[in-house]
Amino acid sequence: MTKGYFAVLAVVIYLSCRPLLSEAQEKKDPGIWVADRSNGTYKNPVLFADYSDPDVIRVGDDYYMTASSFNCVPGLPILHSKDLVNWQIINYALDDLYLPGVPPDFFNRPQHGKGVWAPCIRFHKGEYMIYWGDPDFGIYRVTTKNIRGKWDKPVLVLPGKGRIDPSPFFDDNGKVYLVHAWAGSRAGLNSIMTVCELNKEGTKVISNQSLIFDGNDGINHTVEGGKFYKKDSYYYLLAPAGGVVNGWEIALRSRSIYGPYEVKKVLAQGTTAINGPHQGGLVDTKTGEWWFLHFQDKGPYGRILHLQPVHWKDGWPVMGINDHDYCGEPVITYRKPDVGHRNSIEVPATSDEFNKPGLGLQWSWHANPQQSWGFPSSNGYIRLYGQYYPEGYTNFWDLPNLLLQKLPAPAFTATMKLTAVLQNEGDMAGLIMMGWDYSYIALRKTAAGYAVVQTICNDAEQQHTEKETGNSILKNFKPEVRYNYQTKLERATIFLKVAVEEGARCTFYYSLDGNRFEKVGTPFQAKQGKWIGAKTGMFTLNQQPGSPRSWMDVDWFRIGK
Repeated sequence: MTKGYFAVLAVVIYLSCRPLLSEAQEKKDPGIWVADRSNGTYKNPVLFADYSDPDVIRVGDDYYMTASSFNCVPGLPILHSKDLVNWQIINYALDDLYLPGVPPDFFNRPQHGKGVWAPCIRFHKGEYMIYWGDPDFGIYRVTTKNIRGKWDKPVLVLPGKGRIDPSPFFDDNGKVYLVHAWAGSRAGLNSIMTVCELNKEGTKVISNQSLIFDGNDGINHTVEGGKFYKKDSYYYLLAPAGGVVNGWEIALRSRSIYGPYEVKKVLAQGTTAINGPHQGGLVDTKTGEWWFLHFQDKGPYGRILHLQPVHWKDGWPVMGINDHDYCGEPVITYRKPDVGHRNSIEVPATSDEFNKPGLGLQWSWHANPQQSWGFPSSNGYIRLYGQYYPEGYTNFWDLPNLLLQKLPAPAFTATMKLTAVLQNEGDMAGLIMMGWDYSYIALRKTAAGYAVVQTICNDAEQQHTEKETGNSILKNFKPEVRYNYQTKLERATIFLKVAVEEGARCTFYYSLDGNRFEKVGTPFQAKQGKWIGAKTGMFTLNQQPGSPRSWMDVDWFRIGK
């Protein structure tokens, strides 16, 4: 045989073994994180984005994941994967936060850190279901037969304050159980897990609660909700302990669902730089492998997701590698899960050309959206209308009409092209990096014309006031003039950009032509919000209540390097 034959054969083998690049991957945003290394291995995190408290299931060849969404709307994101490494967001289980047992207008204003905590997703008898805890109102359940379609109205399963992190279990004998943890901030007690029995539908409690684990043992403090599993006649609870930043994962097992339970630490930071590897979901592949998907707290980026291999040792699920006394440490890179087939590289949506009649799945509001906030469109833009500042306004912490998305990578740029009709002096349209500290760049209508301003606010939750740190007057700026009958409308087109360095240090820019960008203001250090990472996105505001509404049409929002 010739050398040419072997060369061709090598190319064929390479092409057959590497992941298939989907159209989405070929057009993917250059600034987004890609975990698949295209050589049969992956790197952690598998998602460099804020998907806090993840849980995952397998249904046939498909993997589905959900995560905490707190006060953000829509809520309970649904992500899909074929291999646990490549993920796309495909739906939300909650269109809004009008929930049974909750005052109707409660989530019409930002309720930072409240709402949807630590969900658990399951598939049982042809039905998908998610249980979650609201620390102020109780434990809820929402279901559907079609995970990509409309979900049913949520049901309040167990009302009460402080009930969080639930996990249902459908036993072989037909009985149904629910375990959950407790939030000390509401219940005055924590670090314990209790279990109760549900009716066969999983919608109502039919027994008293029983204490099955007490983490006030001087070892596993700050224990939160465990996920129920059953394997080889053992009941398992996999639970986080030790706190968000520096915690670990423990495994509990018993022959009886009510215990007593043995306990072992099965995943910790070890010698790695991956702090607090815990709180997630255990899942198997059709080929018999086991994997654990969990978060790592990454400050301004939120809680990013890692994937660990799991091997069973003496009946214990040892996670990661280099285990010592059944406790492993996280992998940085590893071979991809053996799912029995090749898969295309996928990433969650980030950029948006706004060419569809529905809002892109990458976007969420800080509260239940109201009818006048804006409208997506097939006309090539999304229109957002200026909102009036709420009564008692101090800073943007109180604003519900912020349209935001998660940070997608350690370093990236976010650029938007907008055309604003600002009808009153002081009205603004802008791009924001939102969190406990926040900064925005905005086009502002002035008495003399237009200016681009940067504003920074530190400790927004503490009602600190904003400080203007940049102001560029747009001399010789000539918006397009149109008339709505006798009303003069100035259509001002501008490009706004934030460049994020590794570590989440941000610099803001603007451009009048989309090519030459001018820096505005001072660098800003992004900071996480309350239980969520920093987010970036857009807003438009009217300064005076009752004034004619301004608006902006956003042509596109693009993530880049």
